Amino acid sequence: MIRRQAYKFQLKTNGAQARQMRGFAGACRFVFNQALALQKSRYEAGSKKLGYAELCAELLSLKNSNAWLNESPSQTLQQALKDLERAYKNFFAKRADFPRFKKKGLSNSFRFPQGCKLDQLNNRIFLPKLGWMQYRNSRAVLGEIKNVTVSLVCGQWAVSIQTEREVSDAIHPSTTAVGIDMGIAQFATLSDGDVFAAVNSFKHKQNRLARYQRALSRKVKFSSNWKKQKSKIGKLHQTIANIRKDYLHKTTTIISQNHALIVIEDLQVRNMSKSASSDLNQPGRNVKAKPGLNRSILDQGWFEFRRQLEYKQNWAGGEVIAVPPQFTSQRCSCCGSVSKENRKTQAKFACIACGYQANADVNAAMNILAAGHAVIACGEVAQSGASVKQEPAESTMCETSHV
Repeated sequence: MIRRQAYKFQLKTNGAQARQMRGFAGACRFVFNQALALQKSRYEAGSKKLGYAELCAELLSLKNSNAWLNESPSQTLQQALKDLERAYKNFFAKRADFPRFKKKGLSNSFRFPQGCKLDQLNNRIFLPKLGWMQYRNSRAVLGEIKNVTVSLVCGQWAVSIQTEREVSDAIHPSTTAVGIDMGIAQFATLSDGDVFAAVNSFKHKQNRLARYQRALSRKVKFSSNWKKQKSKIGKLHQTIANIRKDYLHKTTTIISQNHALIVIEDLQVRNMSKSASSDLNQPGRNVKAKPGLNRSILDQGWFEFRRQLEYKQNWAGGEVIAVPPQFTSQRCSCCGSVSKENRKTQAKFACIACGYQANADVNAAMNILAAGHAVIACGEVAQSGASVKQEPAESTMCETSHV
């Protein structure tokens, strides 16, 4: 099995190197915006979109008319064109919005596909046109270096090293299966009764963030105090993201280590967090309450939770299966009856058909696990990063597994 893994470290730069890296990032941003403007103008004129090879040919004329672009490595500018090509593919595949122009001061980064060297013993890395640079070495980098991305995060330069190596197929040490019900009151509830509380990093920092933003609005734009206040807001956003990311990594690691089969709901977070805006002709529902619900959904990081579970299970030799989420909270895990009356409150499930009572989230997690068993038994198609379609089993097993 080929394992691709990224290692991120903080760089120790001097003034000259920091200025050069800001120039590289600015050049990549300029090339990306110029290429996007060209693609949009061709679309408005009714012409066909240019491919990556054709954009590289346009890059030569762009460098001739802007001599300062020659100060940046050519490969980083070409990688900016690849980023645009990837953005278009994600848009056409409905995985992302239409590509937008990059703004100065946001997402300053550039990538080297080759020419980098790593000296882990002396905690240094060699980057083209930048030379050897020290970095904070926190763990060993394994595998062959495929590309290196340098980015500016809250005033600190960081380097992300993507590697590739071949490892033997893993066999998961556990033999248990578990279903997971995602929520807002409780982040994740497992079918075996384990509960992971919600960390709500944004909610806890929301008042401080609002105070910082009010202070920013009272300052003269682009003044020194305005820049300082904007930096404080950026650092607070980074703190919120780091708390969420740390909690997600710890939670997914615990679940992945303890269970060989994990069944989750195939939640469409993008649709669930859509705005409930309305107009006079088409009035919306719960317009006032929907923004708060959207913030709570996005604060949990459900999509990142699923992504981490899939690749960690793939590395450990386990399996992740995503099943449709319809009626998992209304179905009785004992008799299989479905009714809205089964869950009158958020926390308690009481079946009106058989009288079965349980925690509502645990009951939903048990239904999710049963749906995962049905996928394996009947060979149904499921959304999974590590699963393989199984051969159909006996017909009696297929019929009973849907209960």
